[in-house]
Amino acid sequence: MAVVPFPRRYVSMLSHLLGWVLLGYLLFFYKPFSSDVVLPNLFWVRQAIFFGLMAAMFYLNALVLVPRLLLAGQTSRYLIALAGVMVVIFAILTGVEFGFNLPVLVHRAFHPDGSGTPKLYGWVQPNLFTALLMLGSSTSLAMLQKWQTDTNLRLMLEQAKTTSELSFLKAQINPHFFFNTLNNIYALTLIDGDTAREALHRLSRMMRYVLYETQSDATLLSKELAFISDYIQLMQLRLTDKVDVVVDFPDPLQDRLIAPMLLLPFVENAFKHGVSASQASRIHIVLGQHPDHLSLDVYNTVFSTNMLSLEAAGGIGLANTRRRLDLLYPEQYLLQIDEHTPAGEYHVHLTLTLP
Repeated sequence: MAVVPFPRRYVSMLSHLLGWVLLGYLLFFYKPFSSDVVLPNLFWVRQAIFFGLMAAMFYLNALVLVPRLLLAGQTSRYLIALAGVMVVIFAILTGVEFGFNLPVLVHRAFHPDGSGTPKLYGWVQPNLFTALLMLGSSTSLAMLQKWQTDTNLRLMLEQAKTTSELSFLKAQINPHFFFNTLNNIYALTLIDGDTAREALHRLSRMMRYVLYETQSDATLLSKELAFISDYIQLMQLRLTDKVDVVVDFPDPLQDRLIAPMLLLPFVENAFKHGVSASQASRIHIVLGQHPDHLSLDVYNTVFSTNMLSLEAAGGIGLANTRRRLDLLYPEQYLLQIDEHTPAGEYHVHLTLTLP
């Protein structure tokens, strides 16, 4: 059975309600003295007035004074405003206390025999402590809400920035790929029209994948591999017999979700830099599935005329793919590039944890 999350706004309302219930209990029901003492009715009227003043001060401070003065850097004006509020509140309480003659009435409730002297200002200390506690609570609450709002805003801005950056990276990767592919098809039209038409058919299928699958954050691994297979077959149409292409994909394949167009740049880089028109070369692509991760190994021949770092020469594709990995799979991938293995090959190894 699914658990329905409790809305946050109700949590805040419930917290306020519980706080005021607690204060009301302390003011109207909690009696630290003998239950035989019967307080005058005017005392409870005074308690209700005090409760209302505390509520007004709490929300005035939390909603007005803290946001407009304290958080705006006007600390002096904030302290002056608080002092003014306290003066008004205690002026009202003083008027109520002496207007209702409560010091005398409360003294009589505790001393029916008339002994002792009424404490005219005994109410000041506990009421001052309560008022300061309410001010501290409202200030803390307002500061916490401001911190939460700023944090949420910062997270939203970071998410928007990340989304924008990912869209920008996709926009760079896709034209980069199609630019190379269209160049290949153009070369084929000069050699074999039937082969060119076959290449266009494959390209149209690949374009549908890019147009529809890359709009979402994830696609099925099987679709991503089908796309890569189309790309490899398209590249093979113009390769000579001197290029040995080996592709090893798992069979059967366990479908998982993966970011679209994530693996292609490694394969594209191998075809771009690992093929020679005059020398024998090899491209070996191995995809492995493991219980907790996916692995990709791409090998291609390195020629002495191309000893430059292939990642630097690879242009937009590899650099953007590394950035996409940082954004989409933080601390969930390992990318290792060996630019010249003992076998004289360029080796890319990617380990990726998939959901």
